[in-house]
Amino acid sequence: MQAHRQIDKQRFLVSIILLSICSLILTLAPVSYGHELNRETAVVKAVRDVSPAVVNISSAYEVRKRTSPFSGFGLNPFFDEFFRDFFDPRFERRQQNTSLGSGVIIDGQKGLILTNAHVIQKAGTINVVLQDEREFEARIVGADPDSDLAVLKIDSKDRLPAINMGSSEELMIGETVIAIGNPFGFSHTVTTGVISAINRSIRAQDRVYHDFIQIDASINPGNSGGPLLNINGDLIGINTAIYAKAQGIGFAIPIGKARKIISDLIQYGEVIQAWIGITVQNMDDSLARYLDVPGNKGVVIKTVEPKSPAKLAGMQESDIILFLGNKKINSLEDYKSVTKSTAAGDTLPAKLWRNGKKKSVVINTKVYPLELAEDLIFRLLGIKVEDLTKKRRKAYRIYAREGVVISKIKKNSYLAHIGAQPGDVIRQIDDYTIQTSEDFKKAVIKSRRKNTIVLLLQRGEQGYYITVTL
Repeated sequence: MQAHRQIDKQRFLVSIILLSICSLILTLAPVSYGHELNRETAVVKAVRDVSPAVVNISSAYEVRKRTSPFSGFGLNPFFDEFFRDFFDPRFERRQQNTSLGSGVIIDGQKGLILTNAHVIQKAGTINVVLQDEREFEARIVGADPDSDLAVLKIDSKDRLPAINMGSSEELMIGETVIAIGNPFGFSHTVTTGVISAINRSIRAQDRVYHDFIQIDASINPGNSGGPLLNINGDLIGINTAIYAKAQGIGFAIPIGKARKIISDLIQYGEVIQAWIGITVQNMDDSLARYLDVPGNKGVVIKTVEPKSPAKLAGMQESDIILFLGNKKINSLEDYKSVTKSTAAGDTLPAKLWRNGKKKSVVINTKVYPLELAEDLIFRLLGIKVEDLTKKRRKAYRIYAREGVVISKIKKNSYLAHIGAQPGDVIRQIDDYTIQTSEDFKKAVIKSRRKNTIVLLLQRGEQGYYITVTL
């Protein structure tokens, strides 16, 4: 019996010694694999996987400003502006500007990069730097200022890393998001946060952008165009804007909205807007009572264009649109949001209110026919235009080298009211340079849904920027 006790005691001592040795080994190990696994969160994994597809973008452009020969002599700046149009264009001040931003590779085989349009706006040269410090010169495949999206292309012998496109259709308020970008030139900076809100509308200069994702992840100048990721590392948005008056308020374009735009930019170099063929206005209490509409939701159809998709679908003036494309329409902004994200050729189901009853129709959208553009121009602007010819240059004493000349102007139109007249030349509509009447038609078609457009009007040697309400 005593012998057995002695054996048990020895076994116990051996066990204690072995446990001590194992504990010492684990303590002295420089880095534990288990600890690595504990530290490698979902965010760490997502950043590691996605970072090679995130690029830094720098664009250089030259700004030219006409100035008088008296500039720099302490004159009032007002007079410098006043004299600017009266002196030889050789009196120019040239300034080289640089814009910094971010982008993300969406097609590694073709070298396609998604970014913001304002990042490469007016760019002369565009340089792209990858995480591995490879540099490329990029060219613009297409850009859309209205959505603030652009697609670039770089040429590489090797297949490039690309991001996985996610979905923004079922975003959850409060879910974790990751932003990667190039703020202030600090390459591949990572910030995290949550989705604060969805379907936000923001105003920037003369445009209103809809359906933005609001986030509290820190983004700064240089983040523009960079990816917004979910916790799995999927692309759910493009970081675009910040609210300058506060911290922790940023905005991103949802990838679901961007898909159609990206496809158009790659295929056509521009966004092809769907043609429905109606004009609408907001509902108010008086209209709701007159049209016997329960509540004051929806938009009222003011006009229906002949032979338009809306006309063919059976839509009529005074119809109230309650749903469009399966989205509830409460206001004009809701209507614009749906139509802007609709591609030409898409089918839009709609629910209407007509004569106290609900009615369902299906709209087969189309590309706006170029042959209808002249009527559209006259309806929106009250003018007719012609190409510049030697005969018209001589008749109107036109100095402009490109653009279209106003040949007819409607009385009581806005342009007639401000003093525009036949012989004036239109050289630009918003960001679109006009060289021919076909250019002008396409620009008006593209701008037809805007509230205002800016025209560059030239008379003689002088040019004027004019804002026109549509």
